[in-house]
Amino acid sequence: MRAENRENNALRPVSLQVGVNPYAEGSCLIKCGNTHVICTASVEERVPLWLKNSGQGWITAEYGMLPRATATRTDREAIKGQSGRTQEIQRLIGRSLRAAVDLQALGETCIKIDCDVLQADGGTRTASITGGFVALYQALQTLAQQRAWAKIPCLHTVCAISCGVYDGQPLLDLDYQEDSHAQTDSNFVFTGEGALVEVQATAEKVPFETDTFLQLLALAQQGASTLTQLQKEVLKIGD
Repeated sequence: MRAENRENNALRPVSLQVGVNPYAEGSCLIKCGNTHVICTASVEERVPLWLKNSGQGWITAEYGMLPRATATRTDREAIKGQSGRTQEIQRLIGRSLRAAVDLQALGETCIKIDCDVLQADGGTRTASITGGFVALYQALQTLAQQRAWAKIPCLHTVCAISCGVYDGQPLLDLDYQEDSHAQTDSNFVFTGEGALVEVQATAEKVPFETDTFLQLLALAQQGASTLTQLQKEVLKIGD
C-alpha cells in the first residue's frame, strides 16, 4: 500500500489557502501532502524590452527551494547560481500560466509569479503551477478592479499533476519515495476544460508502451478535474 493507505488513483490531501501574503497582488499557499509551496503574483507596469510598444503583456515565473525544504540542506542558489533543473521548472511554470491569459488584453503589464518551496515531498513543479494559477487569478482580479475592466482576461483555469509507474503500478500524484524509484515519470498540465497545455513523460529505466501512457493520462485527467474544482471553489469562479 502507498503512504497513508492511499489508492493508486488518489491525490494526496490538497489545500489552497489564498491571501497569505498581504503585499502581493495575489498569493496562495498550496499543500499537497508534505509538499508545501507559497506562490505570489506581482504586477509590474512594464514588459520585457522585446515586447515594448507591442501592446501585449507577459507572464513569467521564478522558482526556488528553501535550504531545508528537503531531508538534507541544499545551498541557496543565490550563492551558487541557478541549476538547470530550476531554470527548466520556472520556464515550465511560465509557459503553463501564459496559456491561461489573453496577453493582448492584459496590455503592456508583466505579472511575475514567485514559487517558493517550503517543504518538498515530490510534485513541487506541478504544485507550483496549480497554486501559481490561483495567485495569478487574484492578481488579474486586482487589475480588473483598478482598471475597470469589463472582463478578467483569463481564458481558463490551469492546473498540473504528476503520474508515474512505481513497482509496476500506474500511480497518481507521486510523493518523493515513489518518484525517486519510479520506472516512468510524467507531469501533465491541463486547462479547466481538460485540454492539454504540456506533457512531460520520461522512461526512467526501460521504455514504456503507449497503453501505459494512456493509463497515466487517464489518472492525470481524474486528478486534474479535482484540482480544477478546488481552484474554482477558492477563487469563487462560477458563483
